[in-house]
Amino acid sequence: MVVDDVGRARCPWGASTPDYVRYHDDEWGRPVHGDDALFERITLEAFQSGLSWLTILRKRPAFRAAFADFSIASVAAFGDEEAARLMADAGIVRNRAKITATIQNARAAHDLQAAEGRTALDRLVWSFAPDPRRESARPRTSADLVATTAESTALAKELKRRGFAFVGPTTAYAAMQACGLVDDHLVGCHRAA
Repeated sequence: MVVDDVGRARCPWGASTPDYVRYHDDEWGRPVHGDDALFERITLEAFQSGLSWLTILRKRPAFRAAFADFSIASVAAFGDEEAARLMADAGIVRNRAKITATIQNARAAHDLQAAEGRTALDRLVWSFAPDPRRESARPRTSADLVATTAESTALAKELKRRGFAFVGPTTAYAAMQACGLVDDHLVGCHRAA
């Protein structure tokens, strides 16, 4: 645990830079709802794969601009011209596989909405939230954190079944943490529920 100059305890990662302090205190682990908001988090976690989260966090404004504020309907309509524009955009991570997956995921989410309604992605993702009564004890140290769970593995499998790409169990679990499906703030952290 890291304690700041006013006595506020934080998870160690959440105190290393001002960007992380804001993200840790204001976003990470808080419930996120809405299909576009969840699409954004899933997308950003996929782009983070193999990179530092800080890189993605600092590029988030550029990602939002590049991907039409993560409007599922807008990104689902992207074609070759938009994909080429994204590959040329130095403000984001220019990884062809991740860009292609994002467009594919928007189309899959759009299809899901067409079949099941406007909040279908929200309902789908949140259906994999573990029962808080079944969750293990809050992690005491960073070493107690896990990279995957049975729920994240099942969520990744269901997303892939629905046509999503670049959403393995680790990416799914990171999205679950970011979106508040699980609360992995360490014991003693001021943000711990």
